[in-house]
Amino acid sequence: MRRVVVPVRRRTLTVCLGIVAVSVVLSLLTLSLGRLGLSVADLRDAVTGDLDARSRFVLERLRGPRLLVAVGVGVALGVAGALFQTVTRNPLGSPDVIGLAAGAGAGVAVTVVLGSTVPAPVGAVLGAGAAIGVVYLANGSGFASPARVIVTGIGVAAMCTAVTQYVVAVEMRDSAHALAAYTVGSLSARDLGHAATIAGGLLLLLPCVAALHHRLLVMDMGDELCDALGARASATRTWAIVLSVLLAAVAVSVSGPISFVALTAPHVARRLTGAVGPNLVASALVGVLIVLSADVVAQHVPAAEGLPVGVVTIGVGGAYLGYLLLVHWRNVTT
Repeated sequence: MRRVVVPVRRRTLTVCLGIVAVSVVLSLLTLSLGRLGLSVADLRDAVTGDLDARSRFVLERLRGPRLLVAVGVGVALGVAGALFQTVTRNPLGSPDVIGLAAGAGAGVAVTVVLGSTVPAPVGAVLGAGAAIGVVYLANGSGFASPARVIVTGIGVAAMCTAVTQYVVAVEMRDSAHALAAYTVGSLSARDLGHAATIAGGLLLLLPCVAALHHRLLVMDMGDELCDALGARASATRTWAIVLSVLLAAVAVSVSGPISFVALTAPHVARRLTGAVGPNLVASALVGVLIVLSADVVAQHVPAAEGLPVGVVTIGVGGAYLGYLLLVHWRNVTT
């Protein structure tokens, strides 16, 4: 199949550069705000390698890993959402919809209740993988039918949520807070090991996404044309959903399920750039912007201070989802 070459639009490039600039500002705020924040002189010394012991500890053990994980998670969830929405042609689709986040929470809940030596991040990934596996097997045709994938995923997500709620309400009444980080998502207490995990996952998966990109461009024109041009719509859809799920699972493994980023990032990217198609780079950058913004709010805005990042994204993302549904309803009725 001939490779499709799409020139980068000036508006898209301008928007991406603008998002990068805002993300850099948010990164500096993450490092500098608060009682343990680094000063401008400290940030300058970090570049030259002349940091004192206290500032080095803050940068390498506290603020730096948290920032790196936030950026990595934003990229992973932004790309995951763009892949999923492209191949399902559902603007309200994301890995969360088919049970990944709920499965991760259930996996951690079961791990904690059983008193297993399995770390919580591993339990999250196993739970997410099990949920997606059930969706795949229950469809009979795997991921070939987007509508069936979403409907089945909603059912699986409901079952996983029920498991988590049972554990919290019955088995862990006095220590439900232990599950918070892996049921709503958090960036607290992250270290360089978490940063290395998300970086390794991205280095492994993003080249695969790039290799699939030209097929996604063709697929955006419709399954029949995609098959006629040799791109094999069914196989492309399956691989895209698998990569979407893997990217989201890597993010879950280091931060827990930070909801609505995968859903919201592709929408915002499309509105800002005005571009059609997968829009993967812009979606990744918007994902970073959303996670960094939520982290700054969670750390430094009094009304939200101390909340997990996932709670902030749920509040903002839920409102945005309501807006999308309202717009869709108006379009249908007019």
